[in-house]
Amino acid sequence: MARPTTDYRCTECGWTSVKWVGRCGECQAWGTIVDTAEATGIIRSIKPVRVADERAARPITEIGAADVAHWPSGIGEFDRVLGGGIVPGATILLSGEPGVGKSTLLLEVASRAARTGQRVLYITAEESASQVRLRAQRTGALDDDLYLAAETDLATVLGQIDQVRPQLLIVDSVQTVSSSLSEGLAGGPSQVREVAATLIRVSKDRNLPVLLVGHVTKDGSIAGPRLLEHLVDVVCHFEGDRQTALRFIRAQKNRFGPTDEVGCFEMTGDGIAEVTDPSGLFLSRSKQAVSGTCVMVAVEGRRSLPVEVQALIGSTPSPQPRRVVNGVDSSRVAMLLAVLDRRAGLKLGDRDVYVSTVGGIKVTEPGADLAIALALASAGREQALPRTLAAVGEISLAGEIRPVSNAKQRIAEAKRLGFDTVLDAGAGQLQDAIAAAFPATGGVAPF
Repeated sequence: MARPTTDYRCTECGWTSVKWVGRCGECQAWGTIVDTAEATGIIRSIKPVRVADERAARPITEIGAADVAHWPSGIGEFDRVLGGGIVPGATILLSGEPGVGKSTLLLEVASRAARTGQRVLYITAEESASQVRLRAQRTGALDDDLYLAAETDLATVLGQIDQVRPQLLIVDSVQTVSSSLSEGLAGGPSQVREVAATLIRVSKDRNLPVLLVGHVTKDGSIAGPRLLEHLVDVVCHFEGDRQTALRFIRAQKNRFGPTDEVGCFEMTGDGIAEVTDPSGLFLSRSKQAVSGTCVMVAVEGRRSLPVEVQALIGSTPSPQPRRVVNGVDSSRVAMLLAVLDRRAGLKLGDRDVYVSTVGGIKVTEPGADLAIALALASAGREQALPRTLAAVGEISLAGEIRPVSNAKQRIAEAKRLGFDTVLDAGAGQLQDAIAAAFPATGGVAPF
């Protein structure tokens, strides 16, 4: 009789092997190779069971569509990203860099929910209960309906849920909770998978919304197995520069709403505050026109954000000039420099070029091309653009200004903020837009 073979599979990329190895041969991840039978819980000689009548498959047209009701969390910017609020029975994963403010945001969500009569259970597995209490006292998040427990064992967490019977559960964080039913240390792939699957099952069975905090790796991706992002309903990323007070939250996955919205917050000494109108956050405060600056209007979801792009050009004795960018795509800046050289006669091959956005916001959409090009032209001529001018448009390699999405929305927002002139695809070619931006000289002359 032939001996049955056992297959092993990588939980990260799906690579298979006939024997167990410590490191995946495809993605090179350590400790992710498991027995396929153990990973799925399926016995090879499984027998079919009789399905109860109430669980029998029915035509999809006979299944009623229940409305998914959102209940507001009390923080408008957070609700905007979630698609209107928190859905009962949903599991939301919030990731971000250490110290960006994830725990502060969720503590504020917990206190707002408790003030509306919701019973909230906050599980802290990274800090002691007294530490979280001190933060809550500083930010004004104390409430009798907000229950706090410092636990790292999954079984104890389930016991706390049975005892408190919360209407909202927050776990900070999923990588620091461990289960005795799974091998490995807390934060390992098997532990994270077991903890997340158990909490999600509790969430669905009790119609209990669960907010999970997730750690990130050095490259910014969520730590743990990729399966974690597939299991949860919503994946949000909390980002921001530690040197500034601005924070942004974006939805990378949302089963109940859009994924192109962005929420703006500001870290203060009293906690975190939402910024409902961030229109002036990414513009300089200078009242005098300065060369090398141009304003564009970015679109994040249904929100228009005016962003000022700044450029600086300097001479250098080095044979290899520097190209330093911040907040914009470096490859697009390199492309725009080539287009300006070939189509507009702006020679910057032997100059240092610095391009940055104001306020620390990141703009990666092609609609910023025209603003970057005009800022470079302004810096090259050392001539300031009119303060009432804004630019939106994508630039092709042929020097053509291409239209971008939501053009009417962008122009309306620019007009609302006092920009009388908006250069867009109607300008035609890049050299025509430069001539319109510098009417006194009619364009950009070579150096």
